[in-house]
Amino acid sequence: MKKTRPLSLGPVPIGGGAPVAVQTMTDTDTRDPAATLAQIGRAARAGAEIVRVAVPDERAAAVLREIVQDSSVPLVADIHFDWRLAVRAAEAGAAGLRINPGNIGGPEKTRAVAEAAGRHGAVIRVGVNSGSLEKEVLARHGGSVTAEGLVESALNQVRLLEDTGFRDLKVSLKGSDVLTTVAAVRLWSQVSDLPQHIGVTEAGDALEGAVKSAVGLGLLLAEGLGDTLRVSLTAPPEEEVRAAWALLRALGLRSRGVEIISCPTCGRVEGPVARLAQEARRRLADITAPLKVAVMGCVVNGPGEARDADAALALGRGHGQVYVGGRRVAARAPYEKLIDLLETKVRNKLEAEKLGHGD
Repeated sequence: MKKTRPLSLGPVPIGGGAPVAVQTMTDTDTRDPAATLAQIGRAARAGAEIVRVAVPDERAAAVLREIVQDSSVPLVADIHFDWRLAVRAAEAGAAGLRINPGNIGGPEKTRAVAEAAGRHGAVIRVGVNSGSLEKEVLARHGGSVTAEGLVESALNQVRLLEDTGFRDLKVSLKGSDVLTTVAAVRLWSQVSDLPQHIGVTEAGDALEGAVKSAVGLGLLLAEGLGDTLRVSLTAPPEEEVRAAWALLRALGLRSRGVEIISCPTCGRVEGPVARLAQEARRRLADITAPLKVAVMGCVVNGPGEARDADAALALGRGHGQVYVGGRRVAARAPYEKLIDLLETKVRNKLEAEKLGHGD
């Protein structure tokens, strides 16, 4: 992993070799503190470590302090066009400000934002995406969004902030085109040690967005690039968070919660694998300890996978077996009893481990 400049966004370390942090963004009206806090809570329970909230106007800025005070995770205020909103957000205690200095009001206004962030200990993220490139940058790159153009824009904007003496910066370079985003992040890592927030913007719905993000972010994370990430989906924030953790887990970078291993459909399957796998995920969703649960549908792969997983169901015709810790703990249980048995055994095991005396 490339070692970038270390920062602290509230209690969350960023860069400097810290683990990649998981971020999402609310889609509530920030002017409604109760709804926004409820969504932040759901995202945090799913594993969000940083949450971004939109601050589009004075009404949103006015209630931000209440949201910051009651949030269980540090918040980043998303600001566009009005430098005064960024100052208000810093004063309200936002741990981070997401701005585009190119649209915040010019050098003097940028300086005012940087001074406010410095006084209140906020990190500034310079966000550049395919929809926010300056006209002159676009013109220099043939009128198209390119990786070089994204990096040029980011360097220009970082320079504006660093000229004020402000140093607690990170950047994000995003495009809806996966390969352009990947190229921009790689190029930035060659010219700067500032931490990067990575993501594929406007990625799409739960399927399209997850695929694009897995390809783009997977490539970057496998190369050690990226300090915070968001899997952008047209879906609730908690779904973004679960997808982010699944991606980190698949790459062996971090692990949290239950990973469901289930076999694909084939002619050997003897039980309702899909239904039981979905039910297992739902029933164990609140568990944060890393846990691998296998749901296998036949005698070819079932017993072997069951022994290798932390917990498992191995299905036969009309019944199934439950394994925990590689040991069979229930045999020939009917399908309708399997999830209850699995959940009970798993929770008993986790409780015993927490108390330090094994099974």
